[in-house]
Amino acid sequence: QVEFVESGGGLVQPGGSLRLSCAVSASNFSGYGMYWYRQAPGSQREFVAGINSGGQTMYRNSVNGRFTISRDNTKNTVYLEMNNLKPEDTAIYICTDLGLWGQGVQVAVSS
Repeated sequence: QVEFVESGGGLVQPGGSLRLSCAVSASNFSGYGMYWYRQAPGSQREFVAGINSGGQTMYRNSVNGRFTISRDNTKNTVYLEMNNLKPEDTAIYICTDLGLWGQGVQVAVSS
């Protein structure tokens, strides 16, 4: 059974950085497009970043230039490097291949 396990969340001050990881228990991980979504309290889930099997990346406008998605196919892991974090980035961040979804990891940005 395929599972996604996220880690790396936490509380950080505005301007700080975090690196999220998503470990995927799938034998053909390298063939998957992988995505990070987020959901803030009282808000709908929204796309944050994606990376396809060829390594091409895409971002929502509000995080472009601050967040970087990457993958390591030797470790079956996708990452989200988040820099210059803002209070509006506070949310639960969820890893997905758009078919299966992880449990999510909390990111809180506050002074």
